[in-house]
Amino acid sequence: MAEPRWLNEKEQQAWRAFIAAQRVVNGRIEQQLQRDAGIPHTYYEILVRLSDAPDGRLRMSELAVATLGSRSRLSHAVNRLEQYGWVRREGIESDRRGQVAIITEAGREKLVESAPGHVEEVRSAIFDALTEEQVDQLFTICKALADNTGQER
Repeated sequence: MAEPRWLNEKEQQAWRAFIAAQRVVNGRIEQQLQRDAGIPHTYYEILVRLSDAPDGRLRMSELAVATLGSRSRLSHAVNRLEQYGWVRREGIESDRRGQVAIITEAGREKLVESAPGHVEEVRSAIFDALTEEQVDQLFTICKALADNTGQER
């Protein structure tokens, strides 16, 4: 078995800073959405993805990929969103097992109502602490991490 590729001191510091930043930012955003909108960030993200989609609709499988969630977890979240009247599902004629999630008018209203507080918390938690150059660097770094599928090994 090969020796692990241990992190050097600089990498260890960067790793720990990344974990701390991720926890702080995620915690602040989750807390704000729960407090002000009464929903978890996952539900907000589903509404955003559907709102951005053509005709406000996405296949459940596409929505799972877009939200980086498992299908079962997504299905549970969409069930709750349906109960609130913010999303509805329809079958797909060409695919008897497939379903489409569709944002409702009430879902769009919830998103419009929730967005100002959410974007202010995102700005406060992330962008107010960064220079414009750091925002560019953050984008480059996050894109590289998101694009890294780990398939190279």
